[in-house]
Amino acid sequence: MAEDIEIETSSPRGTKRKGDDSLPLPAPRRIKALAQDVVNKIAAGEIIVAPVHALKELIENAVDAGSTALEVVIKDGGLKLLQITDNGHGIDKEDLPILCERFTTSKLKAFEDLTSIGTYGFRGEALASISHIAHLNVTTRTKESSCAWRAYYADGKLASPKPGQSAEPKPIAGRPGTQITVEDLFYNVPSRRRAFRSASEEYAKILDMVGRYSVHCLGVSFSCKKHGDTTSGVSVPANAGPVDRIRQIHGSAVANELVALKAENERWGFKCEGWISNANHNSKRTTLLLFINHRAVESPAIKKSVEQTYATFLPKGGHPFAYLSLDIEPQRVDVNVHPTKREVHFLNEDEIIAIICDEIRNSLSKVDTSRSFMTQSLLSNPKVPFATPMKQTTPSTPTTADTSDRHSAKTVSKTITKKPYENNLVRTDASARKITSMLQPHPSVDGGANDEDEMDYEYTEKTATVCRLTSVKELRAEVRDAMHNELTDIISTHTFVGIVDEEKRIAAIQGGVKLFLVDYGMLCNEYFYQVGLTDFANYGSIRFNPPLPLEELLTVAAELEKNNAGDAADEVDWEEVVESVKEQLINRRLMLIDYFMMEITKEGQLCSLPLLVKGYTPSIAKLPQFLLRLGPHVDWDTERGCFQSFLRELASFYVPECLPLPPSASTTKDASGKGKQKVAEEDAEIALRRKNIRRAIEYVIFPACKARLVATRGLLKGVMEVANLKGLYRVFERC
Repeated sequence: MAEDIEIETSSPRGTKRKGDDSLPLPAPRRIKALAQDVVNKIAAGEIIVAPVHALKELIENAVDAGSTALEVVIKDGGLKLLQITDNGHGIDKEDLPILCERFTTSKLKAFEDLTSIGTYGFRGEALASISHIAHLNVTTRTKESSCAWRAYYADGKLASPKPGQSAEPKPIAGRPGTQITVEDLFYNVPSRRRAFRSASEEYAKILDMVGRYSVHCLGVSFSCKKHGDTTSGVSVPANAGPVDRIRQIHGSAVANELVALKAENERWGFKCEGWISNANHNSKRTTLLLFINHRAVESPAIKKSVEQTYATFLPKGGHPFAYLSLDIEPQRVDVNVHPTKREVHFLNEDEIIAIICDEIRNSLSKVDTSRSFMTQSLLSNPKVPFATPMKQTTPSTPTTADTSDRHSAKTVSKTITKKPYENNLVRTDASARKITSMLQPHPSVDGGANDEDEMDYEYTEKTATVCRLTSVKELRAEVRDAMHNELTDIISTHTFVGIVDEEKRIAAIQGGVKLFLVDYGMLCNEYFYQVGLTDFANYGSIRFNPPLPLEELLTVAAELEKNNAGDAADEVDWEEVVESVKEQLINRRLMLIDYFMMEITKEGQLCSLPLLVKGYTPSIAKLPQFLLRLGPHVDWDTERGCFQSFLRELASFYVPECLPLPPSASTTKDASGKGKQKVAEEDAEIALRRKNIRRAIEYVIFPACKARLVATRGLLKGVMEVANLKGLYRVFERC
């Protein structure tokens, strides 16, 4: 059989064939220098890999320039627009021609300076790289300059903004500092531009980078938002401390569980400060904010060591939060090892990491042996879910059953739900039983079944007035800038519990699994002020029929002030005060009716007041004092001051009045010696006012605040956390 097999041996596999000697060999390629344009684009591609890298360079340049306020505006993830504005030293006009040339810097003079570098940037390649792959313009002004200068750049050189125009910097109006605008990033590198998957993903990276420097750069305010948005993705004030900055960026769940960390060693020439989470906090992934000599960097070795240190303190699958700032002697650090300066190398890395991890271990051990549980704090994290979703569970496999039984058990398991933990259970149904139902009911004032007064409303065909006054727009912007995101979320998602004290004007609300006491007087004051700004010149009106005499109302208020002033009352001519305020209001009656729907006749008759919210009428008992305060407490000389002070007084007038506490039950003994409880009767008028206030607060004011109130930082003083269901469970678990 073997002899019958034919084997072809003409071209065996695996053997080397000889080349054809008759074919000519290719000529050797000559080595040529790349064109400068190609060199610049290659360098730009190494330094600016994504929009976030361009922003990192610009942030570092701004902080190096002594800025205390940075504003970042992003469009399409930074590919369409990337703008950063600072209030730093600015750039001299004479330096603008070489600003975007490669290796032009104000931070190095000799190579030896690298051993003592103390700034973020030093190579002078950031702006040069950006100018080769984007449209770049710079607006800058120094303190000594009388105007700002704007320059456009292309390929590292000055360029004209439009064809035919001069490329020289042009003088314009501007504030001290620098604004750098990068448009159409990677417009001439289409392959790089197509590599980005989504603008939202790039914007998330930018927010993360801005958040890192916001935590680290104390004394510098940061703001980052999308182009055209009114709210900021990141907003950190300049006076915030490290913990407050972490709270703003990463939430209260992290900030409430932080431990300070300090480590240093003279032998290895380093100091480390930071904040780390304790054993009570764990998340799905590690968050490490690492700064070496104030530069945001990444270090897989440090991250891995920190995670291994926490492994003995956290449950399986838990990860920590850590913010570490290392100061290492500059001569021990080589910062020039990565094009984007994302990584740095330093001497004695293993020894330094070991010391830091030992200090982390010691800090966590101290906290674990003696823990302090917070029973009261100013605010909490509003992002705690109101109810834990029901999760499907699979029961254990039955031991005595056949295959069909096991199959049916798996089928049934799909409908079995797991009961949520008790510390996540929250009542959010407004129809459920409330705390007020447990109190002893008071008898009705007039004996009727329904005391609610039906108000008659008359609707007009008047069209809404669009407010174009700059002063009002500025006041609205002030409210937006003072917004506290966490408190706004709590108010907008709260559940009203009940009024605690009408005398101190305190109400209880529930947010998530936490209970808060709120100064509703302060809350109402801010709400009605914002309504006054939002609906400016578009209020309804409360009409008096017949009109009220202005002089008599002012006289009543003056008598009240005179009685409260005591001995100082004789120093004031109250009749003159009444006459002065009356004349002031009459002389400005046209403005009052146009902007505030407050109608006053020439004869001094008050015909109407502004109506800010439907279903609620302010206490008329406060009207005389409101009118009297309009004289000395309103800035009638300036437009902005007038609107602001008048709306503040109007909001104060609309705040529900303070009422004395309801009479309590007293115990008396009869002839037999047995005690009987007797409730003192309350004045009918006070009881009616109390009932109206309670109804208005629960069914009108708090629902309105929930719908449209922008909670400002000033309201933090009026909100206090008194109970935390999760915190209480945590305390009792360790008792």
